[in-house]
Amino acid sequence: MSQISFLMILCLVQLFTNFIDSSLRVWLLILLETFFSLLLYFIVIAMSEDLRRILEELKQMRESLMHMFLALEKRIDDVLWYNVLGDVARIFKFRMVGPPPSKVQKPNAPGARNPVIFWSYVFLPKDLDKSEKYPLIVLPHGGVHANMSTASANIVRELLAQGYLVIAPEYRGSTGYGKVFYELIDYGGLEIEDTHAARNWMVENCRYVDPNRVGIVGWSHGGLHALMNIFFYPDDYKAAYAGVPVSDLIMRMGYKGQNYRDLFIAGYHIGVDVCDNVEEYRRRSPVHYVDRLKTPLLIHTTTNDEDVSYLEVLNLINALKAAGKEFEYKIFKEAPGGHVFARIDTLFAREVRAEIYSFLAKYLHPKRPLTSADELNPFEL
Repeated sequence: MSQISFLMILCLVQLFTNFIDSSLRVWLLILLETFFSLLLYFIVIAMSEDLRRILEELKQMRESLMHMFLALEKRIDDVLWYNVLGDVARIFKFRMVGPPPSKVQKPNAPGARNPVIFWSYVFLPKDLDKSEKYPLIVLPHGGVHANMSTASANIVRELLAQGYLVIAPEYRGSTGYGKVFYELIDYGGLEIEDTHAARNWMVENCRYVDPNRVGIVGWSHGGLHALMNIFFYPDDYKAAYAGVPVSDLIMRMGYKGQNYRDLFIAGYHIGVDVCDNVEEYRRRSPVHYVDRLKTPLLIHTTTNDEDVSYLEVLNLINALKAAGKEFEYKIFKEAPGGHVFARIDTLFAREVRAEIYSFLAKYLHPKRPLTSADELNPFEL
């Protein structure tokens, strides 16, 4: 119908222009062309608005489905813990609190400044002697957005076999707990306080913990947690291990891709690029607090790390040396496994973990230290 009307208009215009001056005819045609061009433009704009709205709805639907999937995955994995560790561990999951959110959309709303509630896993050896005290390992997970999963079951099993108790915080920003919790992420900020709060909760609530034998172990983002915790709370930890640790966000933003940087630029997170607020990224980077080191520390990295460049970790090592700090470190050359070289189930990985456990045992004195790859054989534990 609209096409017929349009043709009729053109016919009328053509008949009309036959009776007017040729110069006026040209101007009239120009005006009509402009009119129809504008009409087409506004039609396209209207369609674009509809398209944008549809795309935004699809984006929101995708995010909703992603968080539903992550929540389902988390619940399945929670059940798997009992399958992979139920023979040697008592497994718990407790809720605790960290500081209020760093960003609040409605600051005057009731409860807007309430402490953030988060979950933590607690693993106790099944053969625990209730008359004794045990060393505690705080085990923060890695990933910008990730969670404590059964991928770390081999580590937990080895720690339990030595007589450690383990608490693994699902700090703000962890996946599997919905969009709101996901967007509470505060990388290198208040999430560090969540990990420290988990440490304190365990000391206060589990009478089997020896508060004078607490260590912290983390890889990647978890390594950042380990470093920041000992830099800001040195009296609360007797030893720390940081494997392939994220340590310099300013450097990191320079060699990572835009998709990675977007996780930090997001409005619910830092909200700006590093070039627009260098200081904000600096304050979240362990390398700028090396002068605070007092806790015995072991650092590992490898030259073929595909996630945390060994140059980033080397920068941390050099900064610690420049500050005159005593610590231990090892730079592996082309370690099989790259970023996860110390966490997988190869003989080489077990040899590396044996070195880690030997270091921790010097300060935490577990009941049954395991210091060789043979002792960590998964068919023996």
